[in-house]
Amino acid sequence: MTESKVYTAIGLMSGTSLDGVDCALVETDGRDHVKPLAFLGVPYADAERGAIRAAFGQKDRGADIVRAAEAIVTDRHIAAVRELLARTGAKPDLIGFHGQTVYHAPKDGITIQIGDGARMAQELGIDVVDDFRSNDVRQGGEGAPLAPLYHAARIKSAKIAQPAVILNIGGVANVTYIDGESVIAFDTGPGNALMDDWTKRRTGRPYDEGGNLALSGAMRDDLVQTWLAHDYFKRTPPKSMDRDQWDIAGLGRLGSQLETLTAEDGAATFLQFTAEAIVKSGVFMPQVPKAWYACGGGRHNTALMAYLKKRLNEAGMGELKSVDVLGWDGDATEAECFAYLAVRSLQGMPVSLPATTGVPEPATGGVLHKAGRLSC
Repeated sequence: MTESKVYTAIGLMSGTSLDGVDCALVETDGRDHVKPLAFLGVPYADAERGAIRAAFGQKDRGADIVRAAEAIVTDRHIAAVRELLARTGAKPDLIGFHGQTVYHAPKDGITIQIGDGARMAQELGIDVVDDFRSNDVRQGGEGAPLAPLYHAARIKSAKIAQPAVILNIGGVANVTYIDGESVIAFDTGPGNALMDDWTKRRTGRPYDEGGNLALSGAMRDDLVQTWLAHDYFKRTPPKSMDRDQWDIAGLGRLGSQLETLTAEDGAATFLQFTAEAIVKSGVFMPQVPKAWYACGGGRHNTALMAYLKKRLNEAGMGELKSVDVLGWDGDATEAECFAYLAVRSLQGMPVSLPATTGVPEPATGGVLHKAGRLSC
């Protein structure tokens, strides 16, 4: 068997939490060989975050509000790549550019990630792969989550006890269940999104650092149980959700007392909702995981992690840890994923599977933009 080609690739990710741009440098063959080399996180300015957030929920890519957001997203990602290259001196073969998801409704055949991959390729002089989700959705899949194949490759090389779960807590939370060759993945429900939006609305701060606001409040279990009765949590995976599938206004209609809550009680209640939705996801796993390994920004919320660890333990569903205990950078994991997927896309390999997105058969994805040329 011939040895597969190893590429040096950059992965770019801007999550729905809108923290900023994650830029990761990886050496990989798109199969089993994965060697993270460097990582850089660049936060958005408040004005940039606001302009991008304003494009959420928009289906018209030509709308002025979307075009303005796309320009910001593209500029900030290009700047992040340049900074990483200046720091490392690397000469990557390829960039995997996730873009910023502003609308995701796979049942309607729509998923929109903004970001100009063609302009990025021209300005940086590096081939770029973007638009990873659209082909999966066209084929009848959910278009998300896309990290499972990368998670599986990393877990395989880590040689840890299985079954294991990689839990990513971004704006939306998702899980990858791995047991040998068996990989199952889906979105569990809200991640940081509701907690962040509530904190921003009630305090002006972008997020509840460490969960300290929530720790000062009381959880409203009656509201949480009402929200958990939503049909989404009963649906058999694969399944995915839009960042704003639940927003504060919508939840207010489901729980009329929401607006009467203090900032602290609301933060505590949204923390409970996020955690309980994750715990609830365990019913769809064939066996009880040996451990759950958390990545993404949500793992920095110590109150959320403590509550989730306690609830998983009470439910007899395995131990919660951070992926950092594996020697991984839990902030870089999702960006690294898109470097890995870009290499797979370049080689025509699948980036999604029936058990991860519900696509009828393994599907490749992504659009290649050659350096200095228009997309092809």
